[in-house]
Amino acid sequence: MIKYFKEDTTFNFKGKRKCNAWIKTIIHTNRLSVGDINIIFCSDNYILEINNKYLKHNYYTDVITFDYCEGKYLNGDIIISIDTVKENAVLYKTTFENELHRVIIHGVLHLIGYKDKNAKDKKLMKEAEESALIMRGDNII
Repeated sequence: MIKYFKEDTTFNFKGKRKCNAWIKTIIHTNRLSVGDINIIFCSDNYILEINNKYLKHNYYTDVITFDYCEGKYLNGDIIISIDTVKENAVLYKTTFENELHRVIIHGVLHLIGYKDKNAKDKKLMKEAEESALIMRGDNII
């Protein structure tokens, strides 16, 4: 089950059903199953606190994924800073919605098993993001 939460933000995510259908399509395309996935929208301050506490990183980021997967079932927490998503949308000259969807699927791809620590992995992650965003299409989100 995919659930949405918010911490230290007034952001309200609309289109949860369509987003769930899209995420499930991506997961099933990879021959995996949806377990319990929590998507938590938050502020920069909240994600910085999480980054410091759990990862020992003292910097802001757009998304942090905690993977609790078991076998073919994807379980995890995807924490997304709405503040950074807004800034990145301007930086990358895209809409807030497109950037938010990119960050959501980035977190899901981490649960699927994609990494982004080196150049080769980053390239594969970016290709998977682009493919997922194309699959999103206008009928899904």
